[in-house]
Amino acid sequence: MTRSVWKGPFVDGYLLKKADAARSSPRHEMIRIWSRRSTILPQFVGLTFSVYNGQKHVPVIVTEEMVGHKFGEFAPTRSFYGHSSDRKAKRTGGDGGGAAPAAAGGAAAGGAS
Repeated sequence: MTRSVWKGPFVDGYLLKKADAARSSPRHEMIRIWSRRSTILPQFVGLTFSVYNGQKHVPVIVTEEMVGHKFGEFAPTRSFYGHSSDRKAKRTGGDGGGAAPAAAGGAAAGGAS
């Protein structure tokens, strides 16, 4: 369920203060945040945030396309390294001509449409 329009976007209060301080500062430094649930506002565009993903801080440079999204969307918490069975098949070369059945299946599916 989405947030009510009359409430407006959720942003932690300290985040607005940090962003204003970074805008007024001549230095261009990262803002370390832990609030993955906060919505990205137009006044954050051009700033660099360091979003915590549970293990480390991931640098996120805010662009115009990110406005309206949450900070957590740009700092993934899980990393997928692939399936172990795929690695075994590549190592042994046990692909076994897997391309031919896929091509035949695709032709059969195309003819059925």
